[in-house]
Amino acid sequence: MDLRQQQRNMVERYRETVDQRENIRRRQLETGTPFAGGSTEQLRARAERLVSKREVDPGELAPVPSDEGPVRPAVVLERILGAANELQSVNFLARGARAARAVARVSIIQGGERAGFGTGFLVGERLLLTNNHVLPDVATATGSFADFDFESDADGVPKPVDSYDLAPDVLFVTDPALDYTLVAVAAGPDGKRPGAVHGWLKLIAQQGKIVIGEPVNIVGHPAARLKEVAVRANELLNQLPQFLHYRTDTEPGNSGSPVFNDQWEVVALHHAGVPDPGGAGWIANEGARVSAILRHLAAAPLPPEQQALLAELGPQAAPAGAAPVVVMPIENRPPGAQERRGVTGRIAAGRRRVVFLHGRGQQGHNPAQLRAGWCRGLAVGLAAAGLPPLDDADVWFPFYGDALAAATATRESADLDTATTTAEAYVPADSGARTVYAALIAESAEAAGMPEPEQQPAAARESGLLGGAVAALQRPLSWIAARSGLDDVVIAAVFRDVAAYLGDKSVRDAVLEAVLAGLPEDGETVLVSHSLGTVVALDLCTVLPDGISVPLLVTAGSPLGLDAVYKRLLARGPVRPAQVDGWTNAWAAGDAVAIGCPLGDTWPRVHDVLCANRKDSAHDIAQYLSHAPIAAEIGRAWPTVG
Repeated sequence: MDLRQQQRNMVERYRETVDQRENIRRRQLETGTPFAGGSTEQLRARAERLVSKREVDPGELAPVPSDEGPVRPAVVLERILGAANELQSVNFLARGARAARAVARVSIIQGGERAGFGTGFLVGERLLLTNNHVLPDVATATGSFADFDFESDADGVPKPVDSYDLAPDVLFVTDPALDYTLVAVAAGPDGKRPGAVHGWLKLIAQQGKIVIGEPVNIVGHPAARLKEVAVRANELLNQLPQFLHYRTDTEPGNSGSPVFNDQWEVVALHHAGVPDPGGAGWIANEGARVSAILRHLAAAPLPPEQQALLAELGPQAAPAGAAPVVVMPIENRPPGAQERRGVTGRIAAGRRRVVFLHGRGQQGHNPAQLRAGWCRGLAVGLAAAGLPPLDDADVWFPFYGDALAAATATRESADLDTATTTAEAYVPADSGARTVYAALIAESAEAAGMPEPEQQPAAARESGLLGGAVAALQRPLSWIAARSGLDDVVIAAVFRDVAAYLGDKSVRDAVLEAVLAGLPEDGETVLVSHSLGTVVALDLCTVLPDGISVPLLVTAGSPLGLDAVYKRLLARGPVRPAQVDGWTNAWAAGDAVAIGCPLGDTWPRVHDVLCANRKDSAHDIAQYLSHAPIAAEIGRAWPTVG
């Protein structure tokens, strides 16, 4: 299928959807919002994605309307998507610059001579995506090459170009109907793969990346010129099952450019402008949807070695229901890894692993989604630190949420119907855990500066005689809540689960067993922990197998500075684990759980980092990981290859 035939197909698709576009325009005019053209399901998916990626606050989301009745402007997405406000966070520019690094000019070589140009972009460490009409076959791709950094620097001076040969003999997948080609790229003269130098753009199968009316941004090489970007005065006009129609400025040479949303996620592969049937120029642009390309790739009959290469796309590229691609054969994984609970990542020989150790309240959640949330938060911090993102397929996420919930199910707390205060509602039923719970609240209130007359007597903290003292716990709990800005329910729930873990041996054993089952068997492990997970991490270091070392321990939002916590650890005090080389502790002044911080006052050789977390989410792990100094510590410890 040549470009002329593809243009005829585009015109036909545009003609067939004229009624659909007119209906979209009518709804936009009636409601006064450009986002009224999308369905309820699309709006909801978009809103959920923005919240899950922490691009917006959940409180900014108005409810999405039901299918009964008209769409009202007040309930759509202006406040989130900035339809009436072109102001963007300054990191919009930094994120765009990072995304643009993966875009290259494709030089097409036929018969030993240059036959034309296009644009392509990396979607894996050595995988480049472009159009079928740019690289239609293996013969054309053979000898063609990709020029990265074909652009001007901040002073307008052209950068040195970094060229890489294409390697269609390693991988070449194409489809004329969707007009895409995925081709492998050879390593450079220094042996480095292009993605290791320029990064790559993740293709995301999940819906909710864009809705009708949102702006799109395109980076490419129009007319083979130095790299250019089209931003604003661009909008998504319509969504078809396999294609997107949008308004933006493009020229020949933009073929194969990535089409981005405002979060710099790829939503489509641009392939051409839609010509006006009457010959009056161009009326729209069209790109193949990322989800359609990924569905085609998932169904492509490829040999095992090429299927394995597709794993570089990452787990987020797998369409719903598609079997995950295994990077290494099961027999080559560490013994027993395939039977372990939780979520493990890809195994790469000689590479350090990153292990995320979550906090409380995760029971019933999908571990893969939780891990992705941690990775997204860390990606923000790495970008701010000028470091490339981690591949979340290489991250281990031992999940103990269900084990903790099951272990505390019969002895969790008092009856909520008879409790008169929050402190009473969340007090553990187990006597040992009750003692720890009371001590945590009292000590935290004291650390928060609660006036002496209001403090519970020190003797009562450890006495365990809580019958008449339970009601008195609400006063220090309220004090902590008022000083931190966190809800007293959140604080009480965290303290309850920390107390259950520290005060009840059966709970501790269940949690540690679940975590150990989800860890690598040996090697260097960067351990990143949060909240209750920091307490578990210190105990874990005491019982780790001999073959595991921890070059870096990160604790975030940790209660390890409280006497009531550290003296009940397996080490029986603030004893630094021998397996840990470096230790970075992230804390926020408004985080009531981290009220015993900084840890350096109690623990030896801890690097404390004060984070400016937002007050309404001071204990949130994504807030901590998005802090550049914290992310930089993890990023520098991560990519070592032995």
